[in-house]
Amino acid sequence: MTVVSVPTMFADLLGPISGADILSWDMTEAPERADEIELVVVPPFGARWLRRLEELPALRAVVTATAGYEHVQPHLPPGVVLANAVGVHDTATAELGLGLLIAAQRELPDMVRAQDRGEWLAPRVRRSLADSRALVLGYGGVGRALAARLRACEVTVTAVASRARAGDDHVERVHPIDALPALLPDHDVLAVTLPLTEDTRGLVDTAVLAALPEDALVLNLGRGAVVDTDALLAELTAGRLRAALDVTDPEPLPQGHPLWSAPGVLVSHHTGGSSRAFPSRGAAYVRRQLERYLATGSVDHVVASGPRRALAEEA
Repeated sequence: MTVVSVPTMFADLLGPISGADILSWDMTEAPERADEIELVVVPPFGARWLRRLEELPALRAVVTATAGYEHVQPHLPPGVVLANAVGVHDTATAELGLGLLIAAQRELPDMVRAQDRGEWLAPRVRRSLADSRALVLGYGGVGRALAARLRACEVTVTAVASRARAGDDHVERVHPIDALPALLPDHDVLAVTLPLTEDTRGLVDTAVLAALPEDALVLNLGRGAVVDTDALLAELTAGRLRAALDVTDPEPLPQGHPLWSAPGVLVSHHTGGSSRAFPSRGAAYVRRQLERYLATGSVDHVVASGPRRALAEEA
């Protein structure tokens, strides 16, 4: 029997898997049978205990329960592969992204504050998603899921990824990253869905933000450090751009940080994938990965191997 560990939240949902001896382990304490564990599914909120991976001499593969993996990569023992949770959070994150866009465009935070005051706001024409133009930067699972929802809202969607490729049901084609500067001025929304890698860190910088038109909205559903916080704050403070941020840099956002009080900002506290859909979808993904490993000795969606050796996931 192959010994594998999974977070407690998935253990009951998985049920038995032929050929696997499944241990429930949240990494808060030393594991049982540490010498035998070959595959670990990392808990979604267990970053502080990742050093325990070094205590597993038989370890061959690590699977995250999240799309993000940069927090796990530095703790990988040599030769151990890392796979992330592709597809698990796409729907929930895109759902939140759409909600943030609607809230920001229709100014729902102002309405909530007015309700708290018991004040009826005077009617006026507000922004909308309909007939707007959105550029989705990073056209992986979350980007495609967001594009599908934007199309349903009658938004014109442009996709940009690391390389050019054919389109799909939502976009005519996917533009390469070097086309980004020329595309930005024609869009009302820049939606960032990129993972954090050496290539994407700080990608949305002063020049990228300056290329957006006046009153454009920056939505970040990827990782906070993909966007240069100082550059974004400069645009927000000047009142030229607005932002809806599920992720920030730094994170958690400290009390008193200027992003909290900058004009035109809506923050949702990195809650994109945290929905009631997560446990069942996460468990189904873990089952597929375990069955794959038991059948082949490998896992799907490998993004890294050993300490700090990135294999670059498609954006």
